[in-house]
Amino acid sequence: MNEEKDMADARTILAGYRASIDNIDAALIHMLAERFRCTKAVGVLKAEHGLPPADPAREQQQIARLRQLAKDAHLDPDFAEKFLNFVVREVIRHHEQIAASNGITKAG
Repeated sequence: MNEEKDMADARTILAGYRASIDNIDAALIHMLAERFRCTKAVGVLKAEHGLPPADPAREQQQIARLRQLAKDAHLDPDFAEKFLNFVVREVIRHHEQIAASNGITKAG
């Protein structure tokens, strides 16, 4: 009987964790959507002024900043960097599309 109660308690705790994870996932999606709204505006601005889609110096600053934030938050900095690199690649792809739709090639 004690084992059954322990299992029921574990399932209740698990359900609570999963509910929190689901809420966090939803928040992440909304935050990413907001981030991409901002980066789209950056892409339009860059295209209008003939600026390149990528900014390697800015990317390096962001990597260093996010690695430190990850360390401070007890998150693996390598994971944070991989995540940022994934997001930045997608942003650059969007910026290239925006530039191309404005008649600007990758070379400028």
